[in-house]
Amino acid sequence: MTKTFTFAALHFSVAFLLGWAFTGSWLVGGALALVEPACNTVVFHFHEKVWKRIERRRAERAAIVPA
Repeated sequence: MTKTFTFAALHFSVAFLLGWAFTGSWLVGGALALVEPACNTVVFHFHEKVWKRIERRRAERAAIVPA
C-alpha cells in the first residue's frame, strides 16, 4: 500500500508542477493536480475491464484449441 500512496503523491505532484509551469498559475496547477489523476483513475478502471475481457477470451480459446 505504501507504494500506491507514494505513486499517487508523485502523480499529483507532477500534474501540479506541469500545470503551474505551463500556465504560471497556482490555481490551474492545483486544479490539474486534482482533475487529471481523478480522470486517469476512471480511465484506468475501464482499461482494466477491457484487458480482463481480452485475457478471458484468450484463455477460453486456449482451452478449446490446444497450442
